[in-house]
Amino acid sequence: MNPKEKPQGINHTLVEAFINTGKIHRALLERHLNKNGMFRAQHQLLMCISWNQDVSQKELAERHHVSTASIAVSLKKLEKGGYIKRLVDKNDNRYNKIRLTEKGNEEVERSISFFDRTEEGMFSGFSEEEKKIFYQYIQRLSGNLEQMLQKTE
Repeated sequence: MNPKEKPQGINHTLVEAFINTGKIHRALLERHLNKNGMFRAQHQLLMCISWNQDVSQKELAERHHVSTASIAVSLKKLEKGGYIKRLVDKNDNRYNKIRLTEKGNEEVERSISFFDRTEEGMFSGFSEEEKKIFYQYIQRLSGNLEQMLQKTE
């Protein structure tokens, strides 16, 4: 095959469609978040905090596999936006508990509603059986990729 030619075949077409679906989903999410001036990483932290009230900056960094410094930047923006507050732990002054504010809780509720509507829209016209089969295919794809990844280690 000429390197300048676009790859052909059903496998390549399926991979392109799969990747494009992810890009469109991400663009839809980012458009929703940009209305509030929030970026995806900040939103992920906000959702994580909602599920883990009183989490520490260090715990957030560990959960997201990033440095505490990068978490600090995002938390500062969330705090400035009024989405979170930091409370000093009474037992250890070096430890800050991170909590959602009322505004943060409202954003989480809006986001969950948005996610629900998005998921409903994505699978509009799919039967329950088709969704189950699609899930099985996705699981098989993930398993195949995981095996390939392990072989590269």
